[in-house]
Amino acid sequence: MLPHPTLVAHYPTPEAKPEFVNRLFDRGARHYDSVVDWGFLHSGSAYRRRALQHHGLRPNDHLLDVASGTGLVAIEAAKILGTARDITCLDPSAGMLAVARAKLSATFVSGRAEQIPLPDNAYDFLTMGYALRHVTSLEVTFREFYRVLKPGGKLLILEMTRPSGRLPAFFFRLYFGRIYPSLTRLFTRSREARDMMHYYWETMEACVPPAAVLHALQSAGLTAVKRDPVMGLFSEYTAVKPAARPGGDPSLLRPPSL
Repeated sequence: MLPHPTLVAHYPTPEAKPEFVNRLFDRGARHYDSVVDWGFLHSGSAYRRRALQHHGLRPNDHLLDVASGTGLVAIEAAKILGTARDITCLDPSAGMLAVARAKLSATFVSGRAEQIPLPDNAYDFLTMGYALRHVTSLEVTFREFYRVLKPGGKLLILEMTRPSGRLPAFFFRLYFGRIYPSLTRLFTRSREARDMMHYYWETMEACVPPAAVLHALQSAGLTAVKRDPVMGLFSEYTAVKPAARPGGDPSLLRPPSL
């Protein structure tokens, strides 16, 4: 399942999407942190840290931050863990990873969520912050999440979700579709940064509903699948990889075949 229909104004086929997205974020990477900070009224850091704590990230956990971008989730995770040494940041954009490396002493890996170049059963906790819309397949992505999590490991996906009410949806569209991209261009004087945030809106507008995300998580073999809505704007998706039976071989815990 695609997270949203193919946006043919930007790329002609789903196969062309990763190259377009990488190029978009490479070009806008140097502006990303400041744009996200003021665009969300300087609330993002506290919210990410609260979400991580609330959903169970603890010291000594080994964390994989998928689509880590400039490391905004990983930085808050390091405050909880007390170190960045137990964090692996995965992202396909060299530009975004370069920004993250300058801020964080984590392990950095170039790669995509659909094909994670890391071993099975390796991580206690997996995060993805506001990037689910950029993958090419929900099912393939969630099967990879299942594979790299340890038995009993947990995932947390943070996303923006369009409000369902007519008036909230109008203001959501007005801000993210028009005001935010325009202010981004005004403050950064960068067309690339504006294009990045306009695409951010387009993917939110076209994204599949939360029920489809929950179904894809369940289909990957994950359990305790749940969505916590926050302020009518954010979605916190959580799920757990089933624990191995006593004396069982964790390597036998494989996600269901597609």
